[in-house]
Amino acid sequence: MIEKINLTMLTDFYEITMANGYFEAGMSDEIAYFDMFFRRIPDEGGYAIMAGLEQVIEYLKGLEFDDEDIEYLRSKGIFSDKFLEYLKNFKFTCDVWAVPEGTPIFPYEPIITVRGPVMQAQFVETMILLLVNHQSLIATKASRIVRAAEGRPVMEFGTRRAHSTTAAVYGARASYIGGCAGTACTIADREFGTPALGTMAHSWVQMFDNEYEAFKTYVEQYPTNATLLVDTYNVLKSGVPAAIKVFKELDPPNKGIRIDSGDIAYLTKKARKMLDDAGLEDCKIVISNSLDEYIIRDVIQEGACIDSFGVGERMITAKSEPVFGGVYKLAAVEVDGKLIPKIKVSENVEKITTPGFKTLYRLFDKDTNRALCDIIALDGEEIPEVEEYEIFDPNAVWKRKKISNYYVKNLRKEIFRNGECVYESPSIDEIKSYCAEQLDLMWDEMKRFENPQTYYVDLSYDLWKLKNDMIEGTK
Repeated sequence: MIEKINLTMLTDFYEITMANGYFEAGMSDEIAYFDMFFRRIPDEGGYAIMAGLEQVIEYLKGLEFDDEDIEYLRSKGIFSDKFLEYLKNFKFTCDVWAVPEGTPIFPYEPIITVRGPVMQAQFVETMILLLVNHQSLIATKASRIVRAAEGRPVMEFGTRRAHSTTAAVYGARASYIGGCAGTACTIADREFGTPALGTMAHSWVQMFDNEYEAFKTYVEQYPTNATLLVDTYNVLKSGVPAAIKVFKELDPPNKGIRIDSGDIAYLTKKARKMLDDAGLEDCKIVISNSLDEYIIRDVIQEGACIDSFGVGERMITAKSEPVFGGVYKLAAVEVDGKLIPKIKVSENVEKITTPGFKTLYRLFDKDTNRALCDIIALDGEEIPEVEEYEIFDPNAVWKRKKISNYYVKNLRKEIFRNGECVYESPSIDEIKSYCAEQLDLMWDEMKRFENPQTYYVDLSYDLWKLKNDMIEGTK
């Protein structure tokens, strides 16, 4: 974790009151299963990206209550001495399963399941949601922006507009998973290996008598990173001409200009012509300034001459929809070694949970390797690779479809076993590559920004029947 502090107490207060309640009721060791899932894809998109698991692992490894925590809880005057004594020797002993980072994920899928003593499995809810909700949101937004750029590199420039220090750092990490080429956040490079990128601000140019002196001084010091900010005064009348003069004199191996304001399409077309006329066809044009996937898509369609983008506040805050909305719900308990499914029923259909201990399968077409659908199934239930398999819409059982020529992949991995981590987190570059590979397996129709094709997530018949029977039993 970036903060070198004990984050055990970063939790909703009711997690502690419930823990004390379970302890006093003699229920602290009863086994419970909790699922994390989300209900809706941000921006009405076709998919989301799983991120934040590595930080969940670090948090669970470091769970402990120190003396300061115990004394704080004692000061509240509502927790028993026996409970506080128990917390002094607290050890995480749960089992955890999760979908790996970088995986495209969809509503209602159990992306994390925690099984263990209810007091523990309940307590970790807040941090699991905090870490996965935030990074999945930013990774999803970054993925949309990167796709809009159509192969042009996108740099994450949002550090100064993030909602906190940790939001800046973990947001930079998540944006890299989502496909960004690098970040302006230096500490993210140090901590995670997300390449730190950047050259100069307008203040650098203003510190010199003119743009020519500012650019010349910079290029002399950084000839391999010579991207010059040309919009401090006037892009076409002074900025670009000064950059051309410096590039012609010093001929740095990597030449570029950055435009941070104005009409992007118009200015880049004019700047491109000026650079080409000067024989600087290899000079790149970088654009920044309050960009998002829609602006990037539009200026490209308008013929803007852009080689890469710097995207700040609208990515790091996911400005268009800044909440991921993941939830953490009880799915089952164990009584005398027998699993008892649990369900939450609501007047709002979307808030009805899916009971039982589950796993998640993705079915792929053998010829194209494209993903066909996801199946949520009961744990231990296998999806057969047969000549023909029938799936149905769990919200409308009469809608049935037969698929064939497919193969099955279980998306979830075992992360903790009896409180010990049994999963080795991939490197950030491996996660980024995996994310790109998995997105390539998704149909283009479901990646549209507007009205994407629905990717179907179905329940196995046995799971659907269990859920339906339990709903009927509550009426």
